[in-house]
Amino acid sequence: MRRFAARLLLLLAASMALHAGWAHAHDARPAFLQIDQIGTARYAILWRTPVFSGMRLPVVLRIPEGAQVVSPPHEQVLSDSIVERQIIDVPGGVAGKRFEFVGLQGTITDVLVRAQLQDGARQTTLVRASQPWVEVAPQVGWMDVVATYVVHGITHILLGYDHLLFVLALVLIVPSMRVLLWTITSFTLAHSITLALATLGVVHVPGPPVEATIALSILLLACEILRTRRGQPSLTQRWPWAVAFTFGLLHGFGFAGALSEIGLPQSDIPLALFSFNVGVELGQLAFIAAIFAVLAVVRRLRLPAIMTRHGYAIAASGIGVLSAFWLVDRVAAFFA
Repeated sequence: MRRFAARLLLLLAASMALHAGWAHAHDARPAFLQIDQIGTARYAILWRTPVFSGMRLPVVLRIPEGAQVVSPPHEQVLSDSIVERQIIDVPGGVAGKRFEFVGLQGTITDVLVRAQLQDGARQTTLVRASQPWVEVAPQVGWMDVVATYVVHGITHILLGYDHLLFVLALVLIVPSMRVLLWTITSFTLAHSITLALATLGVVHVPGPPVEATIALSILLLACEILRTRRGQPSLTQRWPWAVAFTFGLLHGFGFAGALSEIGLPQSDIPLALFSFNVGVELGQLAFIAAIFAVLAVVRRLRLPAIMTRHGYAIAASGIGVLSAFWLVDRVAAFFA
């Protein structure tokens, strides 16, 4: 079955090309809107739009109709985003009022919205391009937090091509379904540990070295695929769960970096963290299911003999080339 993985790799590569994610596996950072009530009808607004390759995300915040600007937007330019702060008055309050995100329909980016009212009501919402606006609700339940962060976890893993490529490499190395389940479980446990530790501030690891080392971990697995194909001793094939757990600790720091981009609601940190991790796992399981679904279809096809003989090598080479590209690009960023 695994000799047909070259077709799967081509599909994955095409998806990455369409999303222009070759060099930046995590450039799907969301925009962010924070609404804090500071008076009876007065609100502090923080609006952050990400910057990709030196260009600002073309999305403009439109405040509710009838709102009055007390202090004009003050802009702060950061390395990865542009932050605007302003104060507005909204007669009758923002409950039930609509904030719009003009231009969001033309992007693949989401907007994370957090609102904090003086009566204790809190709201966390993930706004998508299909509905580029949000209405502030007077009361928000814990289910809204769960839904928002589960969706964001799924989105992150499905757009995190380096993490997906690592999982694909494990599938190509591990010899049986039973062992693969143990291996994926080890990977999940490991990155859940470091995701929690890094998000809660217990451990801090700089992001750029983590991203570069993640690329290196994928490159090492590509080499392991070739070793197993040649019948040479392979540590990953012998102890796949141990290798997956070790590298999983590293990948957890990568997930934490993505989560830090959107932040966590201070009143629901454990719930949001758990929900994000659940979303990551759901996306990961969906990807693995897609791998086996594609392989099941490909098995029924009559492919050229060269692909059946060299599919392993083609898949490993593709994974190796792409991970090596990421590694060089991320290391070069250290000196940019």
